[in-house]
Amino acid sequence: MRLTALKLSGLIHGLRFDNLRGDLFGGITAAVVALPLSLAFGVASGAGPVAGLYGAICVGFFAALFGGTPAQVSGPTGPMTVVMAAIFMQYTSLFPDDPGKGAVLAFTVVMLGGGFQILFGLLRLGKYINLVPAPVISGFMTGIGVIIILLQLAPLLGQPVAAGPLEASRALPQVFANVVPGAALLGGFTLLLVYLWPKRLNRILPAPLLALLAGSLGLYVVSGGVIVSREVDGRTLHFLGQASILGDIPGGLPSVVFPDIDLALAADMIKSALMLAVLGSIDSLLTSLVADNITRTYHESDRELVGQGIGNAVSGLFGGLPGAGATMRTVVNVRAGGLTPISGMTHAVGLLAVALGAGALARYVPHAVLAGILVKVGTDIIDWDYLKRMRLISIAGSAMMLTVFFLTVFVDLITAVAVGMIMASLVLMKRITDMQLASITAITEPHEEAPLSPEERELLAAAGGRVLLYHMGGPMSFGAAKDMVRRLAAFDQYDALVLDLSDVPSIDYTTTRSIEDMIQRAQGSGRAVFLTGEPPQVMDMLEKHGVLAQLAEGGHLPTRREGLAAAVRGLAPVRQQT
Repeated sequence: MRLTALKLSGLIHGLRFDNLRGDLFGGITAAVVALPLSLAFGVASGAGPVAGLYGAICVGFFAALFGGTPAQVSGPTGPMTVVMAAIFMQYTSLFPDDPGKGAVLAFTVVMLGGGFQILFGLLRLGKYINLVPAPVISGFMTGIGVIIILLQLAPLLGQPVAAGPLEASRALPQVFANVVPGAALLGGFTLLLVYLWPKRLNRILPAPLLALLAGSLGLYVVSGGVIVSREVDGRTLHFLGQASILGDIPGGLPSVVFPDIDLALAADMIKSALMLAVLGSIDSLLTSLVADNITRTYHESDRELVGQGIGNAVSGLFGGLPGAGATMRTVVNVRAGGLTPISGMTHAVGLLAVALGAGALARYVPHAVLAGILVKVGTDIIDWDYLKRMRLISIAGSAMMLTVFFLTVFVDLITAVAVGMIMASLVLMKRITDMQLASITAITEPHEEAPLSPEERELLAAAGGRVLLYHMGGPMSFGAAKDMVRRLAAFDQYDALVLDLSDVPSIDYTTTRSIEDMIQRAQGSGRAVFLTGEPPQVMDMLEKHGVLAQLAEGGHLPTRREGLAAAVRGLAPVRQQT
């Protein structure tokens, strides 16, 4: 028995059996928190509440089983739901006469997204996903939070949900002009609960679950439990009194969704899948960092990506929403005692028990209550800390964040992240270039600040300002290459040039061409050129591209002192003539 436990511990990252009580309690507590959120995310996605529930079950179980963050609890999240809602609407709208086909394509995208995540993990890309800069993450997380709030304002006040954030913004005047009092009352009640419920009581009875239970029971009692069905905009909606409710929810185990790829839509499906995979990977690994901080452990990024990918692939196969590591559920799990993958799997099994037996009760849940819960989720996702510090952050960082934010809300997430990463790369390149240029020193006189040995100072002094020492330090790249040449061109009162590469560990092709240009210009003006230093990578590049061959015989010397000495010796005949 003990040998079996040891084998399982080797296969499942972080698995151990000395914390069973804490793991079981943590998993059950996380399931209680996840239940109302999963239903709400399912409704918000357009795929239905049961899709949210089975997304939490599948992703939660398999990400815990195969993932690399032992205490993490996974399932549908706000960011993933926003993207899934756009995907679900995109593909179902293409087949108005056969919405089932569109749904199958959407869930196939979820499976493909899971496959991409597995590939990310196998290619060991986890460390690169962690390189996404804070302004980019802040911009798209804040954008997603705003999208969730915009989309949920209509159902919060009793109106149908809009197709997207732009449509939701345009519809706001009409929404506020046609508020349904009963729904607005339930929505307001839910907002009060989720925002004002004391934290100490939240650990015992989570505010979202209390809102779900109290709102549903209160509406049932007031309305007398009579469900009325109506046709609204071509859809059948169910009402208790004035408020719309979830209505009938399928019970039992879900049916398998066999993947289907429409060749005409293959490019779009791959793009959508990549969007889910990239976002799910970033979302999960950020939560993994949170889990590391509160458990004082270290996650395995690539293994986590594989686990999340398997969970999402299985979720799509059973018609569930895509998911990622869920920060709130993970924190709740750890605070309740969960520390190993057993807690994440317990959370999934608990939700499965609910899915198999609570469909009849969940039908009475009002949309306004779920909308209120999601508005709280949206405000929690917004990066308030970054917004508060914005006046202290650089203009480049603020511009990056705001650009990603607006592109997330009004264009799409992939474009937002791509533009954000390009901006971040340009800012980083500018900073590196400035550092490289700052390392370049042009010296004709041995002043005190010059990094020279006493012998080198004597040699420069003996040259009488006719030798220019052009010293470069650190790795040199294309960003600084053009300015290297421009700076040298500003000097014209010298007879010999010493290009010192002693402190340059590496150069790229563009820098090689710039060094060649400097040698040709100096020699073309009748000046002697000496190149000093022997860093292996630098010499290999210069020799491979024929730069060293352009130097006169004896023009390459191993040390700066030897280069200066050779330059001074070359000046002697000129001095005799004068």
